[in-house]
Amino acid sequence: MPRAAAPKLVWRMPAEWEKHERTWMAWPSSGYTLGETVEEQDEARQAWSSVANAIVNFEPVTMVVDPAAVTVARAWLDPRVEIVSAPLNDAWMRDIGPTFVRSIDDGSVAAVDWVFNGWGDQTWSQFDKDSRIAKFIAKKAGVPVVSSNMVNEGGGIHVDGKDTVLITETVQLDPGRNPGWTAESVEAELREKLGAREVVWFARGLTRDYEEFGTRGHIDIVACFADANTVLFHDQRNVEHPDYWISQEARRVLKAVSRRRAAAKPNSPKLKVVSVPAPDELEDDHGWNDYSYINHYVCNGAVILCGFNDPGDARAVRVMKRVYPGREIVLVDARAIFERGGGIHCITQQQPVARPKRTRTTDATRE
Repeated sequence: MPRAAAPKLVWRMPAEWEKHERTWMAWPSSGYTLGETVEEQDEARQAWSSVANAIVNFEPVTMVVDPAAVTVARAWLDPRVEIVSAPLNDAWMRDIGPTFVRSIDDGSVAAVDWVFNGWGDQTWSQFDKDSRIAKFIAKKAGVPVVSSNMVNEGGGIHVDGKDTVLITETVQLDPGRNPGWTAESVEAELREKLGAREVVWFARGLTRDYEEFGTRGHIDIVACFADANTVLFHDQRNVEHPDYWISQEARRVLKAVSRRRAAAKPNSPKLKVVSVPAPDELEDDHGWNDYSYINHYVCNGAVILCGFNDPGDARAVRVMKRVYPGREIVLVDARAIFERGGGIHCITQQQPVARPKRTRTTDATRE
């Protein structure tokens, strides 16, 4: 008699503040991310290693390094950072790596392998190597792969760990990513792969993100959850900055979610919408900047927060201490990362711990 097929597992993406097995990163080893001059290259290495060396004080870190860059990476990294070698085009692990999910059935962990096509097949992007990194990491982590046929990146989603995901129209519905997809088909895929029952759509991301090396609107620089009942948004308060109106729209979207939840479940905790003011510095050498404290990384026992040598850093630290009680707030200079098109959240990816289902212990099994 043929054996019955195993039941299909139901997956959920854990919140970033849930316990991690480790953090995955990728080392800058070529192209615009590394830079052309010795000064630019050392700047990139300093930025990426500072993040890794901060995180490793709280949890294991594994750095994927191109074979040609292993020696130089080892010289910059804390000895506790594990190095694994694989061919790389770029160093934005949040986007090229897998999105880890956990089964609500048996607590096991798997790796979602989105289609990666260089942020919408942009003319400057090379991704023949990076498109294979998710499967490489899944194998190294010893977890199964959950394949998706949707083009997506980890920076394009943010979850509350329960059933809500934040996304932008200009990423998941980008014709360069998912031509022919509708909002309904995107939501169906996020429901199946992440366990999302509520999808919150934002119209777009920050202005700088639509320039040459941008992602066309990643959410993880605009808004994020700090816990299941607290959501943060980037608050650009200077009316001259083009992100001022984007911040106003983000506030409107999140307040609407808060009101909708309150009306549907009046006895449930209210969704708190928290403003995180942007840095005072409005421009860099290339024009209006997109400096944002939203692009922080939550690891075991700490928050690795983007710093900009700006008076706003102290304001952001105060906000983070309030919304992440009990965690150490570690400020790391992120200006070199932002200059290359991302932030601290963009170069990190969390692997949550597995949670095997507990079985009832009987006297017989104790013996």
